[in-house]
Amino acid sequence: MGKIIAVANQKGGVGKTTSAINLAASLAALEYRTLLVDADPQANATSGVGFDPKDIENSIYECMVDGINAQDIILQTNILPHLDLMPSHIDLVGAEVEMINLPNREEKMKDALRPLAEQYDFIIIDCSPSLGLITVNALTAAHSVIIPVQCEYFALEGLGKLLNTVKIIQSRLNEELEIEGILLTMYDVRLRLSNQVVEEVKLHFQQLVFDTIIPRNVKLSESPSFGIPVILHDAESKGSISYLNLAREIVEKNVEAAGTSETSEDAAA
Repeated sequence: MGKIIAVANQKGGVGKTTSAINLAASLAALEYRTLLVDADPQANATSGVGFDPKDIENSIYECMVDGINAQDIILQTNILPHLDLMPSHIDLVGAEVEMINLPNREEKMKDALRPLAEQYDFIIIDCSPSLGLITVNALTAAHSVIIPVQCEYFALEGLGKLLNTVKIIQSRLNEELEIEGILLTMYDVRLRLSNQVVEEVKLHFQQLVFDTIIPRNVKLSESPSFGIPVILHDAESKGSISYLNLAREIVEKNVEAAGTSETSEDAAA
């Protein structure tokens, strides 16, 4: 059964889409069957793996609003053999209004993605920079959430709000939802502020913070313009190595959790 991980933060510009694309690509490079779900109307994750959003006929929008089978909209990327995409489209902007009167409107993405979990090891959802209905759908569908936090002061202010939203989702819509980890992004070793933010986040959130920190990196910024993840743009860049380390950290954590769960079940039996 695949793990569904949402990458979410209502604040824009924190490296959310960059993290979703490059984490998914790194997991695929490690030969885990991975589905990247673009749940952002800007469709940057779609273009970031080589597809033109204008050419997309059916997207996650049709899946959630019109009930099209999710299996029918999945696209195989030509860049990595183990990486598939569920694309987005600008139409997704109107989905929140169109879904408002639908029954169980918060569970439309869950209905689409949970049946796919058997085909993949990981499903990574790139959320839009808001706490609207689409993001609520993503958090209701997910088993866990990664929260990217830019190494700047204002990034810390929005963190409490998002954690509060996660608690509400846990209590009302998705008891399974866990915090996979807080991911520090855009770290600049030369800036004292970056180091202060890292210390502050680690002090307050301790075990929730990933060991891997994503640095500011030119190659990470360049790769979307080529429609490829950074691992294919420059595999030896700091950005590429960091996302591979993050992928390994997530795999290790989930393998350990699975092992603990099996041990507990054996003991109970």
